[in-house]
Amino acid sequence: MPVVNINKKVFDKLVGKKLSVEQLKDRISYLGTDLEEINDNEIIVEIFPNRPDMLSEQGFARAFSSFIGTKKGLRNYKVNKSNYKVIVDSSVKSIRPYTACAVVKNLKFDNEKIREIIQIQEKLHVTFGRDRKKAAIGIYPMEKIKWPIKYISKKPDEIKFQPLESNKVMTANQILNEHPAGKSYKHLLGGKEKYPLFIDSNNEVLSMPPIINSHKIGKIGENTKDVFIECSGFDLNILKQTLNIIVTALNEMNGDIYSVEINYGKKIITPDLKPTEMKLDLNYANKLLGLKLTHNEIKKYLEMMGYGYKNKVLIPAYRVDILHPIDLIEDIAIAYGYENFKEIIPNISTIGEENKFEIFKNKIADLLAGFGLMEVSNYNITSKNELSNINLNSDYIELISSNEEYNVLRNSIIQSLLKTLSNNKHNEYPQNIFEIGYTFKKGKSETGILEENKLAVALSHSKANFTGAKQIIDSLFENLGLNYTIENAENNIFIPGRVGKVIVNGKNIAYIGEINPYVLNKFGIETPVSAFELNLKELFDCLFTQKL
Repeated sequence: MPVVNINKKVFDKLVGKKLSVEQLKDRISYLGTDLEEINDNEIIVEIFPNRPDMLSEQGFARAFSSFIGTKKGLRNYKVNKSNYKVIVDSSVKSIRPYTACAVVKNLKFDNEKIREIIQIQEKLHVTFGRDRKKAAIGIYPMEKIKWPIKYISKKPDEIKFQPLESNKVMTANQILNEHPAGKSYKHLLGGKEKYPLFIDSNNEVLSMPPIINSHKIGKIGENTKDVFIECSGFDLNILKQTLNIIVTALNEMNGDIYSVEINYGKKIITPDLKPTEMKLDLNYANKLLGLKLTHNEIKKYLEMMGYGYKNKVLIPAYRVDILHPIDLIEDIAIAYGYENFKEIIPNISTIGEENKFEIFKNKIADLLAGFGLMEVSNYNITSKNELSNINLNSDYIELISSNEEYNVLRNSIIQSLLKTLSNNKHNEYPQNIFEIGYTFKKGKSETGILEENKLAVALSHSKANFTGAKQIIDSLFENLGLNYTIENAENNIFIPGRVGKVIVNGKNIAYIGEINPYVLNKFGIETPVSAFELNLKELFDCLFTQKL
């Protein structure tokens, strides 16, 4: 989790009330953050990933001042209309297709405020932006920009500019191979025929996202008063949310927010800081909390957490973590005070023990770690495009979602491991990884969905082959005391003739083989990969049956 260093003087001024160190320690801990340290100059806190709006002095002070009652309720942010325009060229569609933009004016920068802006930008990059993959942020001095701005792509050999903190003009490939930021984020543009650029009407480069700003036109200083902000990435909704967090923080610095028209062929206006509405059932909230709160009490606690309440809950534009009424109920619990909940021992007598299947899974994980493999964990939700990359059939569970990155439940863990390998091409090899998790498919159950607990292993290095994957299975089954055979098989993920199915007690419980180069190419992986995926529940049942 990200650790934020908050200037205590700035924080006290924003909160509007100075508390003693002991009071701060008590209230900050109950706000839902992990307090690291408080001294005369700094408050150091660890912010949970669900609250990116608190990754700055302004955002943290806003939440805290509401929590202690000095500035309760929904805050309104005015977005001034403007004639600023960003034109998005169709050439970025397959590279980094979306951007959300804003202008903030009348800022008074000094070294401290520049540090604060750099901190929120960097913390959002690492967390909400998934290390710049989902969202990259650029902030630029307005006095150096000639409007309108264009968001385009060009071939690497056509790109030349002086990157931030460099003393010379460099080509795009020189930046990726020589500049510190270029080397760190090169993998985000690796394999692309063209690279994205923001340029102004004088053809001056503002930045090459998600890598680096221009030194000439992309560096803010103490003389900067007005700034242009852009967020680029693959999900427009994520970019709008990121932009909202930044501009509301800058507004707390007394900046004035101005809209930007973005032209994709159709026009959109950003930012949109209007609160969203959500219904909250009082009985549902009280049932989960074990309380008997009235409407007025609910209103009071919601206002302590920065919401508005008029029959429906009004959710601030910067609160990106509120997805369901349960999230509101969690905030009501924080405002009510976890210390005020009474501990009640249930009138039930039970004897607990660890689930045998969980013990089995832990043993499998320990064995694989002992073989030198690293355990990874991925989301159960993925995208249709990524599932299509592994040539599996379309028997997947589709979700109602406007997010193209997360619109289906995965039906393969190998797909998740290949994505992990794809995201780590810049790290050293060998990369030998495994994951224990769920896959989903249509089937006979109460919900019409069958959940299967599986294990997948992927070995990636220059000599990865069928034998290496089989050696892992050999060692695994030997430690479990199970016998198995491998029979020839066909599976689109693997190279024909280098794939088999693993049979235990007459059951096909796994596929093993060398990943098809066509599939590797889809993920941009240049190193051979061998892998297997097995059904852990069926393996557990086989083990139990054999021991009987």
